[in-house]
Amino acid sequence: MNERKMLLNKIKKYDFALKELVLFLDTHTECRSALAMFKKYKELRSSAVEEYSRKFGPLTPEQNNDMRHWSWTDDPWPWERR
Repeated sequence: MNERKMLLNKIKKYDFALKELVLFLDTHTECRSALAMFKKYKELRSSAVEEYSRKFGPLTPEQNNDMRHWSWTDDPWPWERR
C-alpha cells in the first residue's frame, strides 16, 4: 500500500474512533477516560490530515492555503486519488 493510501486509511480510522467516542460521550458526559481518548484521537487526526495535506494536497476546500491560486481543483478529487 502506498503512503497516500496509508495516510488516508489512518484518517478514516481516526474519524471512526471519534464518531464512536462522540456517541459514547453523549450518554457518558463525565467519563474522563473517554474525554481523554477523544482529545487524543482528535490530535492524531489533525496531525494526519496536516501531513496528508502537506504531502498530497488538501482533503477539503478549507485546507487550501495558497492565497494566489485555488489549488483545490488542481489534482484529482480526494475520492479519485489512488
